[in-house]
Amino acid sequence: MLRLLPILLMLAYGLALWQFSARSLARSLDAKSRRLNDSRLAPVLHRLAAALGVATVPVHVYEVEAVNGLAAPDGRVFLTEGFLRLYREGRVSAEEIGAVIAHELGHVARGHARRRMIDFTGQNALRAVLTGVLGRMIPFAGVWIANTLTTALAAKLSRRDEFEADEFATALLIKAGYGAGPQIALFEKLEALTGATAMPAWLATHPAAPERIAAIRRHLARWQG
Repeated sequence: MLRLLPILLMLAYGLALWQFSARSLARSLDAKSRRLNDSRLAPVLHRLAAALGVATVPVHVYEVEAVNGLAAPDGRVFLTEGFLRLYREGRVSAEEIGAVIAHELGHVARGHARRRMIDFTGQNALRAVLTGVLGRMIPFAGVWIANTLTTALAAKLSRRDEFEADEFATALLIKAGYGAGPQIALFEKLEALTGATAMPAWLATHPAAPERIAAIRRHLARWQG
């Protein structure tokens, strides 16, 4: 039991750190957000709600300039002010905004916030074990290797969640009568809109746009077949 104590402590530490991070994010969202109220986007929200079989799809605006969508741990869906600015400038269509919302709803529907909490907690324990083992086997470099391995694992799990949310969004957009066109069109220009920079694929938390488009096309081919 004593041998397991460090791992149990790291699991508890990871869980506490996640809870602290989630509460901090919730406070920031509460302080810097408002309910989305745009008459031009209302038809999109109505069609998504009808496809889901619910009365409304509440969406909030997170008042930051980054271009992003967000599914909060408490299940709320957000678009950033930066994303809406692109929409107002005509660089993103209402249907493409709908694709972002559908993607974030996919994160909520698939329970990704809870899964990430579990993953994050386990990764902290794994990092502690690898640091201890590799630190003794490979002085100095062992800690770097342990951090790199756990970071790569976290990125891989994050990419899995993104693909799952994309798949949900594709199905929802088809049911809402939009098809996958807006989703694909958004991905074709997303990196230019967000100013994303290239990084090693195994450390990226989001799949590259061409990979996401290819996955969507595979889903379409499978469903149509």
